[in-house]
Amino acid sequence: MKQHRLTRTVAIAMAASFALAACGGDDSSSEGEAGGGSESGGGELSGRLVGAGASSQESAMTAWIAGYLEVQPEVEVQYDAVGSGAGREQFLAGATDFAGSDAYLDEDERGMVADACAGGEAINLPMYISPVAVPYNLPGVDELNLAPEVLAGIMNGDITTWDDEAIAADNPDAELPGTEITVVHRSDDSGTTENFLEYLTAAAPDAWPHEPSDAWPVEGGEAAAQTTGVMQVINSTEGTIGYADASAVTGQSASIGVGEEFVPFSPEAAARVVENSEPAETGVEGDLALELARDTTESGAYPIVLVSYHIACKEYDDAERADNVKAFLEYVASEEGQQAASDAAGSAPIGESTREQVMSSIDMIQGG
Repeated sequence: MKQHRLTRTVAIAMAASFALAACGGDDSSSEGEAGGGSESGGGELSGRLVGAGASSQESAMTAWIAGYLEVQPEVEVQYDAVGSGAGREQFLAGATDFAGSDAYLDEDERGMVADACAGGEAINLPMYISPVAVPYNLPGVDELNLAPEVLAGIMNGDITTWDDEAIAADNPDAELPGTEITVVHRSDDSGTTENFLEYLTAAAPDAWPHEPSDAWPVEGGEAAAQTTGVMQVINSTEGTIGYADASAVTGQSASIGVGEEFVPFSPEAAARVVENSEPAETGVEGDLALELARDTTESGAYPIVLVSYHIACKEYDDAERADNVKAFLEYVASEEGQQAASDAAGSAPIGESTREQVMSSIDMIQGG
């Protein structure tokens, strides 16, 4: 496992380096601009920045590291896509400078921040908005509509074959086979899992009897590690269905019932849900955690969405570390950084009002 994680980290760093070489690292027009307002300016920082966490961010993170290398070529940024739960654990243990997570720090985790952050507080910054797609593998069925209650029944093991009358009712033109349904879920603690379960709990409470968690609660099915593992099983096995960050999905995916419509995933449809969501009450000034509107019935909205955060200390033990964290996060939140993620991962850029709030929160970070 350790060797796998190390290889994954090195792969991201190498991909960023290759992208930098392809782009050309001496374009002075981007220097100072994409630093997002860091007082240090382009090319003046140095050192090493380490993050770990959400595998949903992996494609975006590769793009962010490559873009940031053009701005701060003397800063080495590494990111280990070990999953949201492991990323938060490493951050809280003080092993990383920041975490990527598809779930914000909960109350218990906020109580553990003192071991990682000099001031005893951390902030959740929404940096990556993406639909959680529902991929499936059913040859001959190119379009699939799933109402929330039907999706919950499938995931809970109550609907076990693809020709079940509940599925057929919303897909009258599809030739549904009698193939057994195999649910593919994450084996590791996952923010994507938690976001998906939060949706099922909110949108289909009568059909989904489990509480949201970053661990899959239903026995059976097929377990796979991280987003790539889930997609490998689904793509290679007929009759499967699962959930994954949309950036990793290349084949079939279901349209989800919202009000009287069935809505396919798209960055724009996911962003509609985020725009209508309320801030979470964490008691930390500058924290931008969100309570997502999972049960929306707004036309054109795709309700299974994740907001992936970058979690950082408000205060670090030295100024250089704080400056490096601030400058990288400013780049990620910038228009350039968000566009890079969108191009690489198909994510929805954060809105301008969200960007302003994120930049204000990043400005609170200090050290030394």
